[in-house]
Amino acid sequence: MIFRDALKWALQSLAGQRLRSFLTILGIAVGIAAVVLLTSLGEGVHRFVLGEFTQFGTNLIGITPGKASTTGVSGAVISNVRPLSIDDAVALSRIPQIMSTVPVVQGNAAVEYGPRSRRTYVFGVGAAVPQVWQMTVAQGRFLPDDHTAGTRALAVLGSRVSRELFGGSNPLGRRIRIGGERYRTIGVMATKGQMLGFDLDDAVYIPASRALAMFNRESLMEIDVLFTAGSNADKIADRIKALLLSRHGSEDFTIVTQTQMLEVLGSVLGVLTLAVGAIGGISLLVGGVGITTIMTIAVRQRRAEIGLLRALGTGQRWIMGLFAIEATLLGGIGGIAGVILGTGGAWLLETLVPKLPTHTPLSYVVLAEGLAAAIGLLSGILPARQAARLDPIEALRAE
Repeated sequence: MIFRDALKWALQSLAGQRLRSFLTILGIAVGIAAVVLLTSLGEGVHRFVLGEFTQFGTNLIGITPGKASTTGVSGAVISNVRPLSIDDAVALSRIPQIMSTVPVVQGNAAVEYGPRSRRTYVFGVGAAVPQVWQMTVAQGRFLPDDHTAGTRALAVLGSRVSRELFGGSNPLGRRIRIGGERYRTIGVMATKGQMLGFDLDDAVYIPASRALAMFNRESLMEIDVLFTAGSNADKIADRIKALLLSRHGSEDFTIVTQTQMLEVLGSVLGVLTLAVGAIGGISLLVGGVGITTIMTIAVRQRRAEIGLLRALGTGQRWIMGLFAIEATLLGGIGGIAGVILGTGGAWLLETLVPKLPTHTPLSYVVLAEGLAAAIGLLSGILPARQAARLDPIEALRAE
């Protein structure tokens, strides 16, 4: 017997029991579809979150007040010996290989123009925001690069705020009220979009020193540092740490590089992807048990056929191979059907719910199909061994 004959025999066996084969294939297909769909969801969320974090670039370092005991971003001032100040940001900008720094204070306040009022995000920042945050000014200019003039009541509007307050008219030079204080509009930012649920277009940018007074804060919430591309982030972080230690006298701050943040985020999302894939794997396990059951029944139903093959001189290895090929075909066909269902479901889900991203890499498809064939083979080994060990005389007697 040659392999082509064995394959033909296996296909004829599957075609001879269409309903049984269909139900077995369906079990594997559902499992593979669940794995592909869930891992596509996990990978889509992974890419979405990483994209959100890297839209400001990857050569950034964030400094927050308070010493964090674990890797992460400190959410508030925690027992500061000395708060982060605008002067700290200015001093950091003088470190070699640091291109710019942005002091950040964030709050929420009402923005008014005439009878129109809108409550929105207010960012107290420095002049380097367009460079550090990779944003573009659509009209006018951004805040001036003059730390001594930081008390001037100047404001730059996000595109959505400008549209809501002024409609199609030019806002440049107009006086608006932010938190009850009068500001002169000098610029409008181009559309940036959202980052982790924060609408960056629904925001107003004012000098950091005025934001500190507006929100009654003594410390900046964060200092963002942009360093030259290709530089070693860890070495620059060490220089930042040394400078701030000399200014503060103690390590009352937390430094987080973009690389550290992305590594932690990537590991967390990687575990998430594996977890949702494992959930789909339960269905595959059920499908594998189904193949084992079906193949065991097939061996019992075809004892006479096996006995005849053995009597004609077919060796045990070929008998075992025949049933192994049949089981692998069941798994492989089920895998193809599952991949089609899974990728189609992922596409349909993203079409119906655009805010729920999905992504199905080719490697996932190949791995899923290989997994299905492997499950079919492994599930068919035991029944195949049972078939190969049948005594030909006893098997023929079953006729």
